Amino acid sequence: MTGEKIAEAGEGEIRTGSDTSAAHKEDQIEEIDSALEKKVLRKVDWHLIPILFLLQLCSFIDRINIGNARIQGLEKDLHMTGNDFNIALFLFFIPYILLEVPSNLLLKHVRPSLYIPGMIFFWGVITICQGLTKSFGGLIACRVLMGVFESGFFPSNVYLMSMYYKRHEIQSRFTIYFSSGIVAGATSGLLAYAIAHIKTLGGYASWRWIFILEGLATVVIAISAFWLVPDWPETARFLTPDERTIILRRVAEDRAGATMNHWNKQTAKRIFSDVKIYLGVLMYIGITTTTYSGSLFIPTILRQLGWTAVKAQVMSIPIYAVALVCTLTTAFLSDKLKHRYGFVVFGSVISTIGYVILLNMLSVKVGVRYFAVFLFLTGGFIVHPIIIIWLSNNVSGHYKSGVSSAMQLGFGNLSGIIASNIYITKQAPTFKLGFGLGLGLVWLCVISATVLLFYLMRENKLRNEGKRDDRFNLPEEELKNLGDDHPSFRFTY
Repeated sequence: MTGEKIAEAGEGEIRTGSDTSAAHKEDQIEEIDSALEKKVLRKVDWHLIPILFLLQLCSFIDRINIGNARIQGLEKDLHMTGNDFNIALFLFFIPYILLEVPSNLLLKHVRPSLYIPGMIFFWGVITICQGLTKSFGGLIACRVLMGVFESGFFPSNVYLMSMYYKRHEIQSRFTIYFSSGIVAGATSGLLAYAIAHIKTLGGYASWRWIFILEGLATVVIAISAFWLVPDWPETARFLTPDERTIILRRVAEDRAGATMNHWNKQTAKRIFSDVKIYLGVLMYIGITTTTYSGSLFIPTILRQLGWTAVKAQVMSIPIYAVALVCTLTTAFLSDKLKHRYGFVVFGSVISTIGYVILLNMLSVKVGVRYFAVFLFLTGGFIVHPIIIIWLSNNVSGHYKSGVSSAMQLGFGNLSGIIASNIYITKQAPTFKLGFGLGLGLVWLCVISATVLLFYLMRENKLRNEGKRDDRFNLPEEELKNLGDDHPSFRFTY
């Protein structure tokens, strides 16, 4: 069942009353709403969040384990020199960026329970191939194919989750899901530490076993996921018909009739001319340069503190543990307070302190440098999920939700290209370009978030004063396809 059909079903249950049985069912739902709603939400939580968490864990481990493989001998064995490692990272993001929007448009016409596990299975196979390749060219081919198969995964999960939850319920749940990426950083370091003790097994060096074993685990989990990933709410097998109705009604009511279920020139114009989406892209580029570079280069940065490769793997684990606790805490507070902007600034300031220390690392002790790595990565992870949900909260309609999330995550992943090329080997250990540009982009995020805040406040003020009510005079078909341009929709900060 497509997202479009879900939207139409949800809207129909709210906006029509010609069918007596449907009306009677709504009355029943209203009577038990308080008790049943919590039960249904708990049921959705247990069927949706754990499996997506596990799959995102696989995604992040398979994406960043190249950083762990690097300090275990990957470059030496594949005869890589100069900036070859940066090139391998960079090329992953080319298909990853280009295919995210097409992937989310395709998802509207495919069952998530088939589409999402299918992507995971194929990139698991490619991860194994990275451990078997004999040349730098082979590694490049694997990284490009990884980008192809991973491109649709993250935006498809954002899209799927937005179909089940209200706007101020999703931040904490999304961050639990997103935190799997932080757990992956610690897990990748722990696994690499364990695998590092395999000097040579079956003729393969330890860095190869990092890819082979982690890829095999992904393949097994992907096969299981075909039976575990939920479909769209209207056809989700774990929900009863009444429970499906409740989910659809809640989400539709939360969007206040702001639907967008038909694609035409006017739809495209409303989507691609929306300044909110482009500010969301800038915020994403600004902060994820920090989270990407941290995830890819933490082992390298820690190695430059004078530690052995094995110790660097182990010392990365506490960094991710602290980031996990801080990210989850701020996400729950954000949902409780129904506020996003302040937490964007808060996380950015933490990152800024870390970057400033690292830019002056030769003036401080090794312990202080290590603490600074905690700060810059933790701050980045605090902000990263909040800006995704903040944009999602402020767009409505299935076409706009799908395209906006794909655009933010797709074009925003230019940050991956930036992050792949700013930690240059010859600048070690100070990495002035990496730390300096990372700091500047954090404040690009803050500035973009501030512009977005004032834009949303102004737009809400205009709507409260009735200055967008002329849109009620549009033809009925166009009025039902306005998305968040609908006069009844209110933005959240």
